[in-house]
Amino acid sequence: MMVSMLRRLLQPIWVLLAVIFLIEAWLWDHLEPIVAWVVAKIPLQAFKTWLAERVDTLSPAMTLIVFIVPVIPLFPLKLIGFWLLAHEYWMSAVFTILFAKLLGVGVAAFVFDVTRPKLLEMAWFERLYELVLKLRAKATEWSIRSSGASWKFWAAMAPAGRRACFG
Repeated sequence: MMVSMLRRLLQPIWVLLAVIFLIEAWLWDHLEPIVAWVVAKIPLQAFKTWLAERVDTLSPAMTLIVFIVPVIPLFPLKLIGFWLLAHEYWMSAVFTILFAKLLGVGVAAFVFDVTRPKLLEMAWFERLYELVLKLRAKATEWSIRSSGASWKFWAAMAPAGRRACFG
């Protein structure tokens, strides 16, 4: 009884996490070709080659630092976005947060492409990577399976919403 109630209470949190995870995965999938295009247009290919040569000389643990460090400077940009949001500069806040998010995913995709082989040499990172891939597949499967049920729910709620809004 208690477990059933706890599951019901936690279900919206799991749904939210699954949606966030799917958005992240979608961004990752769709920004990777854009990042590749940008790398081809500006002289980032030379930088990518240089970075790959340097990463080959590093230990896997040091490679993890190379993967994490480029994203750190974006954190203040997100804080600026939240400050703008708190001071009701809605459009500027949304633009800043989205820009920081897209730039962060783009930078992470670029650096991860270079550091992935070394990072996967660490057993814990490989297990984490495989877990994330499994969770992503599960979330995609879950969203496809539950999209029919949610569509039916919202379709059933629409007439009540129209009556509440328009009488």
